[in-house]
Amino acid sequence: MTKVEAIKKLMEGSGGSVTWEMIYNNIEKYYPAAKASKEWQAGLRGVLYRELGKQFKRVGLGIYALMDFEEEKVEEINEQTPQRGHSIMEGICLEIGNFLNLDTYTADPTATYNNVTLNNLATLKTIPAFTYEKILEGTKRIDVLWFNKKGYQFPKRAIEIVDSIGTLKQALKRNLQLIEFNLDFYIVGKREHKAKIEREIQREPYIRVQSRYKVKDYDDIIELYKNPIAHPNNEFLKVESYY
Repeated sequence: MTKVEAIKKLMEGSGGSVTWEMIYNNIEKYYPAAKASKEWQAGLRGVLYRELGKQFKRVGLGIYALMDFEEEKVEEINEQTPQRGHSIMEGICLEIGNFLNLDTYTADPTATYNNVTLNNLATLKTIPAFTYEKILEGTKRIDVLWFNKKGYQFPKRAIEIVDSIGTLKQALKRNLQLIEFNLDFYIVGKREHKAKIEREIQREPYIRVQSRYKVKDYDDIIELYKNPIAHPNNEFLKVESYY
């Protein structure tokens, strides 16, 4: 079996799509000598990239699939059910964080995006112990968190997906627990909910830190996701780092 055939088998066994970590962790099942070379990861990437548009295609910033795989139509997210839209947007935010070379965490590891569980998109399986246990208990329920990779890990971005306006208050409260840390709180929802979200932020206790709450609609984030390199100055993509 060639490396191309092994990657294809791996994709078939995973429902048609995989991340790089899924390839790295499972390729030996189909190609036992995959890690024999010192640069084996680069070798696998080269093999896959050469077959893009032939046997494989890219269906996300870091997700690859078989040519006949039916990918998520992110442009139609507003037409999805709230639950499906929620999972898609979580997957998108994890992918963007990974693209920015940050560690990523999600409170919904079993949800899926492009047939990949969010547990396979997030680089962190558990939340880093960066503060008091009581704060961690609430923080680990935030939909998506980005962390710096080097040194002691602290949250750099907190993202809540508000798929229905009834979930807004709990989302705002979860973010507020991180008030003592240096990060902004992003609330992402449908455009039709944006005015209601902004009004709620102008009430106590959120108005005291109103400038730290950033409201984005689904379309805003999808535009960034489709070509993050084209938006170097967008605030969502600019995460303060000391490394």
